[in-house]
Amino acid sequence: MTASLPHQAPPADETEQPGEDRRHRIRRRALTLLIIVLLIGVPAGYLVISANQSRDSGKDKEAKYSATGLTAGWPSSVQRRLYQVPIPRQSYEVAYYETNNWKTSRLYVQFQTSAANVDNFLRWIGAHRGELRPNDIAISDRDQKVTGWKFSGPGPWSGLVHEQKNPAPTQDIVVNTADPDHPMVYVVSRTVP
Repeated sequence: MTASLPHQAPPADETEQPGEDRRHRIRRRALTLLIIVLLIGVPAGYLVISANQSRDSGKDKEAKYSATGLTAGWPSSVQRRLYQVPIPRQSYEVAYYETNNWKTSRLYVQFQTSAANVDNFLRWIGAHRGELRPNDIAISDRDQKVTGWKFSGPGPWSGLVHEQKNPAPTQDIVVNTADPDHPMVYVVSRTVP
């Protein structure tokens, strides 16, 4: 007599599954493809966009710094502090331009302000109005070409060179008092690195 073994059901993972229909298989593959695209394509797209923005930003900076002439607006507070050009708050017609090279860095600034603020500005940099010499264009021809300044219009014009010991900057200043209540001030502040 042979002993009969009880019938055992196969483990759950070995059971046959009904055949997958064609539509379900296509949907599953499409979903897998979509997940792959999202996991790889989206970050790659962000990298491309970021690289283009970075390149465009570099081109903008290059154009800004290779251009000659002034930019309307106020220099940053760091620039004003570094070059010691404290523009009075109530000034207008403010424009600036900065150049840097291995030998000298310069900040060119122009602004129009009240007569009292010209005195304040000169006092803040350590000078005074009595140091302004009539008909003295203290800003060099070279610096005038960089900015496009022409000191030949109606005046009177006066100027001074405010020299300081390194590392403090030296400022060349020209003041036009054609409108004595609202003089125009031109400054070239230079530092030696």
